[in-house]
Parts: sequence; C-alpha cells; structure tokens
Amino acid sequence: MTRQVVLTVGLLTAIQAGYAAVTPVSPFESAAWTVPGNGVDAHVLAVLKQKKIQPAAPCSDAVFIRRVHLDVIGTLPEPPDVKAFLADTSPAKRARAIDRLLAREEFADYWALKWCDLLRVKAEFPINLWPNAVQAYHRWIRDAVKTNRPYDQFARDLLTSSGSNFRVPPVNFYRAVQGREPAALAEAVGLTLMGVRFQNWPQDRRDGMAALFSRVAFKPTDEWKEEIVLCDPAPTDPLKAVFPDGTAVIVKPGDDPRNVFADWLITGENPWFSRNIANRVWTWLLGRGIIHEPDDIRPDNLPVNPELLAYLQKELVEAKYDLKHLFRIVLNSRTYQQSPIARGPTATAEAIFACYPIRRLDAEVLSDALNWVGGRKQNYESRIPEPFTWIPEEQRTIALADGSITSTFLQMFGRPARDTGLESERTTNMTDGQRLFMLNSTDVYKRVTSSVRLQRIALQAKGNRAKQVSGIYLTVLSREPTPAEQAGAETYWESAGIGSTQAATDLAWALINSMEFLCRH
Repeated sequence: MTRQVVLTVGLLTAIQAGYAAVTPVSPFESAAWTVPGNGVDAHVLAVLKQKKIQPAAPCSDAVFIRRVHLDVIGTLPEPPDVKAFLADTSPAKRARAIDRLLAREEFADYWALKWCDLLRVKAEFPINLWPNAVQAYHRWIRDAVKTNRPYDQFARDLLTSSGSNFRVPPVNFYRAVQGREPAALAEAVGLTLMGVRFQNWPQDRRDGMAALFSRVAFKPTDEWKEEIVLCDPAPTDPLKAVFPDGTAVIVKPGDDPRNVFADWLITGENPWFSRNIANRVWTWLLGRGIIHEPDDIRPDNLPVNPELLAYLQKELVEAKYDLKHLFRIVLNSRTYQQSPIARGPTATAEAIFACYPIRRLDAEVLSDALNWVGGRKQNYESRIPEPFTWIPEEQRTIALADGSITSTFLQMFGRPARDTGLESERTTNMTDGQRLFMLNSTDVYKRVTSSVRLQRIALQAKGNRAKQVSGIYLTVLSREPTPAEQAGAETYWESAGIGSTQAATDLAWALINSMEFLCRH
C-alpha cells in the first residue's frame, strides 16, 4: 500500500479508539456510537490526539433530530416525527433523516436566506436593489439552492452575467455593492467568492485585481428602477491586470475581463475558490470555521486543521462542486454528531471541533419557532414603503426575500443588516436584553396561552398529567422529559394551587425561556 493509504487506514482505525464510550449525560448523550466514522473524523481526531483533548460523547437521538432539523432546514421537527425517529432502531436512521431534510422545501428557503445575507439582497439604503430586483434575485438564488446547481456554475453566473436586473437576476451581484468603482466591485468579489478582505491587501495587488472589474458598466432604462449591467464595449485597448496570486494578465480587446477572472478562479487547481466555500459550509454547520473568521482568509490566519480543509476541498472538486455532497459528508460525521458537552476546556474544544458548539438560534429561525409553537405571526415593516412589501400570513420568516423588511424582534435577535456581506453582521450571542424580552414579553406569553398546539395536547391527554407533560416537552424541546423532569412538573401541578391549564401554561412558558429551546445544541 502507498504511504497515503496506510495513513488514511491508520487514522480511520484510530477513530474507534479515540471515540471511546463514556457514561452518557441524560438526555443529551448516548453511550456508544451507532454511526461509522468518516474522513472528517479521521482528520479531526488526529488533531485532538495531538492536542491531548478527548472528543465529546455521541449526542442522543433526541438531540440529533432537533439539531439536524434546525441546522439543515431552520425548522423544528414535528412531535410525531420525533417519536418515529426515536422508535426507529435502524443504524442508518440518521443518514436517512439527513437525506430527507436535504430534499425538503424548507432547505431551499433556509439556505437561500444564508446566501441572501452574503449577497446583500436588500431593497433599500444603502444597497438599494429596489423591490423588483430583490424578488427576482431571491427567486434565482432559491431556485439554485433547490435544484442543487453546481457551485461553480452558480459563482460563474454571479461573476459574468450581463443584462437587465429584472430579467437576468445574477447581475444584481454587482448592483448590491455600495460603491460602483472597480475597487468596490473587486472587494465584493474577493469577500464573497474567495473569503478575503480586499482592503487588507497591498495597494498594487488591489489595483491589479480591480482592473479586472474596471469595465463593468451600468445603464438605466425607461422602466422604473430597471438597470442594465454589461461589459463596457467602448475601450479598444488591451487591459493589463493582475490575478490575486500575482500572475499578470493582458485582456484582449473585445474580451470581457470578468470571464477572464472567472476562468482563473473557478478551476479545481485554484485553492482560493474551493477553500472558501468548503470553509463556509463547515462554519454554517459547526458554528466556527476551520479558518476563523470564514471571510478573513489570509496567510497569517491559518486553518486549525489544514488536512481537514484540504480533504473537504478535494471532496467538493471531485463531486463537481455539489454542495449537498459536502453537506452529507459533514452531517454524517461523528464530529458533527458529537454531544455539546465538552470533555476538556470548552473554548479549546470548540475551536478544534472536539464538541458541538452551543449557539443561539438565528433570529428568523427563533421567530418561526415561536410562531410554530404559539400560532401567531410576527408583524413586519419596511421603513421606506415600496411596492411588494406585503407579506402573506402563511409565509415563514426564513423565506423573507428582502433584508429591508424587518421587525423589532428580528433586529433585537441579531438579524444582519445585509449592508456588507460579512458573516459577522449576523449575531447569535445571547444578551441580557434578549433574556428580559423573552421573560417579560406579553406577546410571547400570549403565544403560550393561546397556542392551538398546546391546547390540542391537553385535549388528547384527557386529564392524564404525565401524557400532557410529555406532549409539552416533545413540542417545545423535541424530546421526552427525564424522570426527574416529569416528577418535578407533576409536583408543581399538585402543589402550586392552580388549575391544570395554568400549570401547563407555566411549564410551556418556562421551557420556551430555557436555553435548551433558545439554542441549537
């Protein structure tokens, strides 16, 4: 066998020893693994062994089914689906659940939301795409996610398209930039498709890359807010430019420099392109990049696990830029399916992926979760009224196209402004203000008291207190209560001196305010 084969076999064999069984913490952990390790785990475990940090135990089935629903489709699982999953004894049930979720309509909604953040899909100031273009752009992005358009094709369309911003949606990539000078366009390209911060480069490198976007032109039409994006045909001289790797290039007259740049960027041999998206996918699913921050890739910001990043890049290129293939690899790994309970210093464990990192739900996901439990919808607003800002009653928050349409709740819980395309615009840290809102909000409490879901649980329980407690836990936390939790709830029922309806309301309200509900874990 070659040295590479020997190394790979050795690492995969080490997974079994490295992920040793531990006493599980109920209800969050399992005693032993039921899924095989894969290439992700081999590379993660190699670093953990080097750092002498033990990986976390396997997460329980209840934790997994809630986690994977939130991470893949931004949606809580239905209680019957949870019960069916927990009752399934097949070792392949987690892989099957992942495949089902990747095929759901909500997958397209949720990941279109993620891409709209990066691509600054916003009608109003300071981006000013305007509503017609926002709707066209969002539909194009969502369709690309739903059909699993290969990422290289998706990126090439963003870079090279020309035409009306209403009829050729990807041209809005250039319109959704606050400045239209070549340097601003190059900065947006570098941030979005290469994960680099252009402003930190030496001036000569910036000038060389900016030249590649110096012939992007914008032409108005007679239709309201319509604009044509095109390559300026006026210049007739050869264009001198420099690729980000320092290679000089001369663009011939009549050639679109954007095509020349795309041909350089989107190749299997060019690490800039595959490294960026592989690192972003990992960040989205694990909460932290292999290179952190994911859009600050530079020579002095090294990956914590270079072999892992190279492995993901290789898998993506060999799969012809199939992003769902990358999702499956990460989601099916033991690394992703670890418990959130670290077996070493938490900050260190999270940084090198020795546990699943606990983090608060995205603002839109939390809004939908509260709507789902309580049956009441958020009221949205747009500060500058424009056409097409009416939101249908049944529309999910994760399906909102326009970053300008918002609410006080979304702003409080860290929805990004979509002004810069930086990942850090979205915040998921829990603040005191958010805790106070959840504890004191009349709206949140009314959701609980008027929830049709919770009322249905009471009717189905027919006075069976244990069944009602179980139903509330399954609805709010996607799991059964532990014996201690069951006993505590029933004791409260008996000792509080209040009716069954009020006791059920209090329990549901308390669970909604718990970190277990507010966070993905």
